[in-house]
Amino acid sequence: MDSNNRVAPHPLLPDYYASDADRRQRVDGMFDASAPHYDWINRVMSFGSGDWYRKQALSRVGIEAGMHVLDAGTGTGRVALIEQAMVGPGGLVVALDPSAGMLAQAGGHGVSHLAQGLGEQLPFEDGRFDRVSMGYALRHVADLRALFEEYHRVLRPGGKLLVLEITRPGNRLGHGLLSAYLKHIVPTITRIFRRSVDAQELMRYYWETIEHCVPPRTIMGAMEAAGLVQVERRVSFGIFSEYHASKEYRH
Repeated sequence: MDSNNRVAPHPLLPDYYASDADRRQRVDGMFDASAPHYDWINRVMSFGSGDWYRKQALSRVGIEAGMHVLDAGTGTGRVALIEQAMVGPGGLVVALDPSAGMLAQAGGHGVSHLAQGLGEQLPFEDGRFDRVSMGYALRHVADLRALFEEYHRVLRPGGKLLVLEITRPGNRLGHGLLSAYLKHIVPTITRIFRRSVDAQELMRYYWETIEHCVPPRTIMGAMEAAGLVQVERRVSFGIFSEYHASKEYRH
């Protein structure tokens, strides 16, 4: 893709890496080192409500028995596990992630089909999937435009995309509360209870990517530029963004 069309989810974060060339290795390293702690951290961040919300969102995108689904940026496989139950034995869920450490956790949780790779360079043929999902990983890719072009490519005509993400609150109070929680409280709790400097650093990085993430209209614009249609955003609790889009069905 022409570099002029590149849409980064956030600017360089020099506290963590010095250039785009360093970003992938640095980010994957943080996730690999933190993988054993990641589910515990997620439960703390979401107060135990994460799986309930994921199930509701997946139901809204219409995942059904027998479907073929790709869960990109799967992490420890929380979304993929829910999808496996929804598609049943006649369906297929492929869980993809660039981090070997995260995929090892996902496999240990019972995710059946694992693939290591980037969302921007999917190792699948055109029109392979009925649904594509991505849960809270959008901020960790290099190029939103390339990502959505790949999602468009591997979706069958009429297939649907679901992206779950945390969005920085627009009001000062909400922003201050979320910043205090994710930037300071969660990393501190992680360091105390998990005794992991790596996991503490990942949680600080996690907040920085939220703080500096491009606005929702930019994300939706990148979806539309990639050829996706019926692009819309649903917001829950003021911070959880649920992006929906489809691949056009042509008769």
